[in-house]
This record gives sequence, C-alpha cells and structure tokens, in this order.
Amino acid sequence: MTVTISRLYDSYADAERAVARLESAGVAHSDISIVANNSDNWFGGDRKDRDRDGVDDRAESAGKGAGIGAGLGGAAGLLAGLGLLAIPGLGPVVAAGWLASTAVGAAAGAATGGIVGALTEAGISKEDADAYAEGVRRGGTLVSARVADADRARLDGLLNESAVNLRDRTAGWQKSGWQSFDPAAPPYGADEIRRERELYRNL
Repeated sequence: MTVTISRLYDSYADAERAVARLESAGVAHSDISIVANNSDNWFGGDRKDRDRDGVDDRAESAGKGAGIGAGLGGAAGLLAGLGLLAIPGLGPVVAAGWLASTAVGAAAGAATGGIVGALTEAGISKEDADAYAEGVRRGGTLVSARVADADRARLDGLLNESAVNLRDRTAGWQKSGWQSFDPAAPPYGADEIRRERELYRNL
C-alpha cells in the first residue's frame, strides 16, 4: 500500500535537503514532489543553475523538454526538473514532480483549489491540505512523497528535520483570523512574504 507523506519548510534550502535525503534513501524521483513559493522571484535573477553543474538550467531544459518533470530520473534528480507555474491562490511557484502536475490539472475543476485538491486526492486530510497550501502561499516550500506504508515511519523521520510544526503554525494563523486556504484570495506579494518569513526566522 502506498501512502503520501508531506512536510512544509520555511526555507527552500531546507526543503532541497529533504528531497536529497529522500532520494538517498531510495525514493524514486517520480514519487517526490516539491512546490516552493516564488513571489519574491528567488528563482529568477541569478538563480538559474539549481543543480549547480555550471550550465544554465534553462538551456538544459530546452534540450530535454521544458516543463514539470523535465529532467526527472537524470543524474541531478528531481530538482533538475524545476519549472515556474501559477497555481490558484498561491501565485507564482517553482515546482517539480507529480503533485505539481496534479495540482495544475485539478486547478480548472477543483472547487477547493488545485493544490488542496491534489493533496486530498493523494490521501492528505483536508485540514492538513489547507495548512500546507496556506504555508506555500505564505512563502514556504512543500515536499511530498509517495512511499510504501512499510517505509513510512523511516521516511517520516528524514522529512522531520527542519520541518515546520504544522499544528503550531496553523494555530498561529488561526489566532489572526485564518480559517482555511482560499484559492480565490490574492497571492502574497514579495513584501508580505518577507514579513511572514521574518516572523519565523528566529523561532
């Protein structure tokens, strides 16, 4: 039986390390997904060599076929397939893998929004799916993996390092009036993202 495990990270670097740990543990690239907020355009500008091989990733993608999943299974793993997307309620994101593909496909018809619909379809509770989506909206990065149920505890442990405590974070949002993810809400802008990240930087 396959289950989906997910974690939210305040920094893309922490999420990147989580993906690397999953890949090192033998989880197939095709079973891992990453969705990172890009409202502050961190993926633009000088950051065009995410796999750090000295070659502009856009040129590599053009040769391999650009888009979600480009580069999956290659030497650089999942992160070689990063691409820019727009997902309802999240705004611009940098993403790769199955969850992002499902979210984009679900966006047109899912009343709950593309990312929430994709997560609940993968077996994540609606409550947690709302929180993960809101976390990305507020500047975070979501890592999800489809794994064998027998491996869940071991792989959960790999994802826990540097992950956001979802219950605590959600409780904080609720004190400010947040109830659930709203795909119709305007995405956070760069200044809002910076302020949100400042709140948790030293916790």
